[in-house]
Amino acid sequence: MQVQDVRSVVITVKCQSRPGIVAAFSQVIFECHGDILDINQHNDKTQDRYFMRMACQLQAGEIPALRERLNAVAARLGAYYTLQDGVESTRTLIMVSRFDHCLNDLLYRWRIGELNMQPVGIVSNHPKDVACSRISLGDIPFYYLPVSDSTKDEQEDRLRTIIADTKAELVVLARYMQVLSDRFAREMEGRCINIHHSFLPGFKGAKPYHQAYKRGVKLIGATAHYVTSDLDEGPIIEQDVERVTHSDTAEDLVRKGRDIERRVLSRAVLYHLEGRVILNDDKTVVFLN
Repeated sequence: MQVQDVRSVVITVKCQSRPGIVAAFSQVIFECHGDILDINQHNDKTQDRYFMRMACQLQAGEIPALRERLNAVAARLGAYYTLQDGVESTRTLIMVSRFDHCLNDLLYRWRIGELNMQPVGIVSNHPKDVACSRISLGDIPFYYLPVSDSTKDEQEDRLRTIIADTKAELVVLARYMQVLSDRFAREMEGRCINIHHSFLPGFKGAKPYHQAYKRGVKLIGATAHYVTSDLDEGPIIEQDVERVTHSDTAEDLVRKGRDIERRVLSRAVLYHLEGRVILNDDKTVVFLN
C-alpha cells in the first residue's frame, strides 16, 4: 500500500452470539486487502450477546467495497455494525451553562489534536459573556438559548434546528444544567453525552458535593453517561473518584470535583470518538487499550 492512500477505520459489531463472527468479519477485511491492527471482543453471557471492535487499515479506494461487504455479512449474521473513518472528525455540538471548566478542557484537547472532533457550535442558556467569559471560541459559533418554563419547548425546537443545520453527530453536555425532554433523549440515543457531578448512583439533585460533605464521605467522583429519558440514569461510559478527608471543606470538594469532571468527560468523549463504546441496553461495553 502507498502510505498516502492508507486509511484507518474502526468497525464495531453487536449481535447475538454464534460461531463464525470473527472469521466472517476478518474475511471481509482480507477481501478488501486490509490489515487488522487491533481487535477487542466481549461475550455477554447473560444475554448471549456478542460485541466486537476492529481497528483496521486499508486503501481509501477500498472503503466502498468494504461497506458493501459489511452490509452483506451483517445481514447474514443478523448483526448491527458501524464503520468509522479515522480521517473524518466527528461534528460535535457542546452545551454549557455557567461553569466552563469542562468546555475549556474539551476545546484545549481538541486544539492540541487529542480529540478528533470538529466543534460546530457552543449552546448555552446563559449569555456568551457569562458562559464563556474566560474562553476564546475563535470561529466556533455561539448560540444563546435562554430557558424558562414558558420557553423550554420552543428553545428545544431551536436546539433541534441547530443540530440539523450544523450536521452535529455528537452533543456533549459540558455541565449544561437544564433537563432535556424525553423526546430529545430518544432522538439523540447514543449520541448525547452528559457529565454528572457525582459518582452515580447517589446524592442526586442540587449541590451533590454539599450533600456528600454533610454525610462525611471519603470519596467523591463524577460520572459520564449517555442521556436517556431517565434523568441521570443513562448508560455509564466513564467514572472516576478522588479520596477526601474530614479536613476538606465543601469548597474543597467543589474544587477537586471540577478536576474529576474534566478528566471523566474528556475520556468519555475520547472513547466515543474512537468507537470504543457500544450500547448494551442500559449499560455500555467500553473497549480500552
